[in-house]
Formats: sequence, C-alpha cells, structure tokens
Amino acid sequence: MSFKKYTLLAIAFFSAQSLCNAQNTASLTLTGGTNLTISKHIYGQFAEHLGHGIYGGFWVDKNLPVAKQDRIRLDVVNALKQIKIPNLRWPGGCFADEYHWRDGIGPSDQRPRMVNTNWGGVTEDNSFGTHEFLSLCSLLGCEPYFAANVGSGTVEEMSKWIEYVNSNSNSTIAGLRGLNGHPDPYKVTFWGIGNESWGCGGNMTPEFYADQFKRYAAFAKDYPGAPLKKIASGPNSDDYNWTSVIMKNIPSWMMWGISLHYYTVPTGNWGHKGSATSFTENEYFETMQRCLKMEELVTKHSTIMDQYDPEKKVALVVDEWGVWTDPEPGTNPGFLYQQNSMRDALIAATNLNIFNNHCDRVRGAALAQTINVLQSLILTNNDKMLLTPTYHVFDMYKVHQDAKYLALKLNVPNYQVGNNTIPAINVSASQDASGKIHISLVNLDLHNDISIRTTLAELNWKTVKGQILTSANITDINTFEKPDKLHLAKFTGAKKEGDKLVVLIPKKSVVTLELE
Repeated sequence: MSFKKYTLLAIAFFSAQSLCNAQNTASLTLTGGTNLTISKHIYGQFAEHLGHGIYGGFWVDKNLPVAKQDRIRLDVVNALKQIKIPNLRWPGGCFADEYHWRDGIGPSDQRPRMVNTNWGGVTEDNSFGTHEFLSLCSLLGCEPYFAANVGSGTVEEMSKWIEYVNSNSNSTIAGLRGLNGHPDPYKVTFWGIGNESWGCGGNMTPEFYADQFKRYAAFAKDYPGAPLKKIASGPNSDDYNWTSVIMKNIPSWMMWGISLHYYTVPTGNWGHKGSATSFTENEYFETMQRCLKMEELVTKHSTIMDQYDPEKKVALVVDEWGVWTDPEPGTNPGFLYQQNSMRDALIAATNLNIFNNHCDRVRGAALAQTINVLQSLILTNNDKMLLTPTYHVFDMYKVHQDAKYLALKLNVPNYQVGNNTIPAINVSASQDASGKIHISLVNLDLHNDISIRTTLAELNWKTVKGQILTSANITDINTFEKPDKLHLAKFTGAKKEGDKLVVLIPKKSVVTLELE
C-alpha cells in the first residue's frame, strides 16, 4: 500500500471516528433557575370502572388471600404510596358519563346493578362507589379527582354529589352521608365537569359544551374547606379549535383547568394499534415519534390558552395519556389489558419530561391507567402482583414533585432509522427544598450510549449519584413468573471532574441523577 493511500485511509478512518464520537455526544446547559414549580399533580393516576382496574385491581373478592382493608387490596396501596401518587381520577373515562353516584352509596347488597356499556358489557354491581373510592384515597394519602356525569346526568345530580361529599350542613343530603358512615365532609376539590364531551361524553360541539360547562359550573358550589378546582373537558389530541372555543367562551375565573387527552398508538391505526410485546425497531421508532408529538400538542394548546389567559391562571391537565396497544391475546378486548415493556418505560419518562418542562401551564396529569388497564403501573393475577417498568419510572421521578423547575438547554444527537430522525435524548431537572438537584435523562437510541460533559453554572454541588432503568431488549417485560426482570439499579455512569458533570447514558435507558 502506498503512503498516499494509507494516509487517505487513515484520514477517512479518523474522520469517521470523530463523526461517530460527535454523534454520540450531547451537551447540557443550565439556562437559569426559575420561579416555577413542577406540580406534584403532574404525577397523578387514573382508575376507571374498566376491565380489572377497579374490580380485581383495587377492589378484590373478600376471600382473596391477600391483606385487605374492607375489600381494598393493601399490597397495591403500599406500592402506590411508595411512589407518592398525588391524585387519583375516578370513575372514568367514558364510564363517568353513564355513572349515577346514588347507585354507589348505601348498603352494598342493596345497590342497583347496571351494564357497563362502554367496556365489555359486563354487569356493574356498584359495590365500589363514592365511600369506597374516598377510603382508597385516604389509604393512599392522595387527593380524589372526581369526573362528574354531564353526558347522561343532570345539573342537580352533580350538584347533589358535591354537596354529599363536601357539605358540613344539616341538609338531608349531608345527613345521608352521615347515615352511610361518614359524618364529616370529605372536602373533595378536584372536579371534572364531564369527560371527552366531544366523544363518548355526549358528542357535543365545543360551543354547546362551553354553554353546558357554564351551566353545570354555576351549580358546583364551594363548601367550607373545599374550594372547587373545576376542570373543563378539553380537546382530543390536536383539536385546537376545541381549545380556542373553550378558552374564548368560558371565563378564566370559572375554571381551574382544561383537560387534554392524547394516547400514543404505536401504529397510528386505532383498528390495529400494534402489539405491546412484539415489535420491530421500525415499529418502536414510529411509536416514539408519536410519543414525542406530546411536545407539539402541549406547546400549541398552551399557545392558544396564552391568547385568552396570558397570566396562565388556567391549568392544562393532561388527565389521560399513555401508550395504547392491542389487548393481550386471549383477554376480553373490552378490558384493555396490555403488558408493559421497556418501551413503555421510555414513553412514560419522555412524557413526564415534557410535562415537567411545561410546568408553567401543565399543572396536572393522569396516566391511563393505574392497574390492569392500558399503560399500567401494576398488574395483578389473583393473589399475585407485579410492578411494571412504568411504575419504576414514576418511582424515579417522584423527586420532581413540587420541586423548583430548572431550565436546561440540550444539544443532542439524533436517533435515525431509515431517513427519519428523532432527538436521542430528552431531559428535565428540578431542585428540591433541601437543595438537591435532580436531572432525569432518557436515551431513546437502541444502539448508542451517549456522553454528556457539562458545567452547570450557578449550581453548587459536590457529589453525584443516580438510578437507572434499562434492559437487554426493548421488548423485555416483567411477568408473574419473573416479576423483577426490569427493576431500578444503582447508576455508576456519572462523576464529577473538576467543575464538570460527566455522564455516559446507556442506550434505551432512563437515568435520574441526584447532585448534592
């Protein structure tokens, strides 16, 4: 080989190596502290009367050999307390607009039965009702979030429900609560005025719904110690006109928030959504593209809200989000039972980073759903219980609840499949009341570890430690036979060098760092 050819080959090799190194390196810059707080309510959950979410999830057979209080399953409660869930939304979902609260109070054996027409056509015995739900929330130490029936209910029905749970008067309705075992008011503040009113909640136009909201909200009364946070039924995904009409037609003082629903559907096809456990890299990449659309949705809906509410008094509440796949084969398709993989953990962490970074407007959210339905935190099978990869993400991210938001600028390489690219890394950061700094990073790239070397100016810290969630395969799941295949582990890929933070973020992983 001639010297000239050798030199050209060497130049080509080192140029390619430099390019590879450049592609696998990200930069992270602190753009300054803020006066914003990441609301703990971003980490909320959703429990609907759907499949085995309530019955067989939270509320189990009295003969099931697990620890219970009444029929509330306590291993589930203890797991959720560990991740400090701040609120729980109930009873739906589509079920909310066919639910009549009086059916779920009084002696259990005297409650009327109904057919759940939305989810599987099963018989609902109403044994889990208002008191049972509020007992669950008390055990969890979280705030209840009620979704009121606007679709098939009445103004009086909703108004009386609020009075039933919140009034400290000697009215007949408040007295009935006492007769049913709870003399003191529950003081429930979060109230959704309808659910998906553009669809299963009534197929309304935004103009009609805005008028209905004002009518219902006028009779949603505050009682002592329970000022209501009224949440309007907001848009489906990218229906920006719905948001515009609601914000234009409903005064900002009348509503605490407006909801947003968006699900990551792997194929983008609601008729065939894709498997929860069997998918190619191309399918994974397309799923993550659809997951990242949440950034666009939150940004654009927030921009519309800013036109009518520049002081950001009205919260954007993303109270249904997560991945929605085809049900597991052999299960009732109306029960929406799906497994939960490493891919789902990356989806959860990415969405939470987006919400954290928009905490000026996003001040509430609810993952769909908590147990045995869609992107669950927990799966149960009789007396067995497992924690999903998504649960472990919420465990890692609980450090951001009610912490001071830190704005970061991230310059990252792309993850490329075919001719398409997405950012390989996403991030959010906060500082808690004790001064500890937490940085959560997600590497979506299936092939490349990515390094970050940065100086975090204005932050004083001496040590760094962290946790990581990753697995050998993006399709890996926890099963009842192997419930701990995916679990949190100590992260050793971060260190301090002088005044610099140096981190190597493994491929397909979620990492949360703690700087102290």
